Amino acid sequence: MDPKIIKTKAEYQSALEHLEGLMDAEPGSPEENQLELWSLLVEQYEKEHIPIGPPDPIEAIKFRMDQMGLKQKDLAEFISGKSKVSEVLNRKRSLSLTMIRQLHRHLQIPAEVLVNEPQIGLHSRATSRKQAGRRIRSGSSKIEA
Repeated sequence: MDPKIIKTKAEYQSALEHLEGLMDAEPGSPEENQLELWSLLVEQYEKEHIPIGPPDPIEAIKFRMDQMGLKQKDLAEFISGKSKVSEVLNRKRSLSLTMIRQLHRHLQIPAEVLVNEPQIGLHSRATSRKQAGRRIRSGSSKIEA
């Protein structure tokens, strides 16, 4: 498959399949060069055609807790008590400005993520958390482990 600018969804799917076949390329091989080139082509298509919205702030907090190995009780000092932590994580209480500042300071979650409105009715916790992680990592403000 010859490299070219990806313009359609069908070309994108073909490129992903081709890219998958190159994943085991040996370092320094021509296949590794192809892998790098196809990765750039796919990345450019995704930037233009697959928008990634801001992450849900609650899922971002849970994602960060997973990364840091924290439990709800560990957030009590940032959010002023276990009951408030539970209410926030269960979407029964909004984040206050003080909470946002504390979470930003102690968990290094970007403030612009925390000020977003939480999404209502997230069904799958694991899927939502993975999506939040992807959105956080792909944004300009990244959360690192």
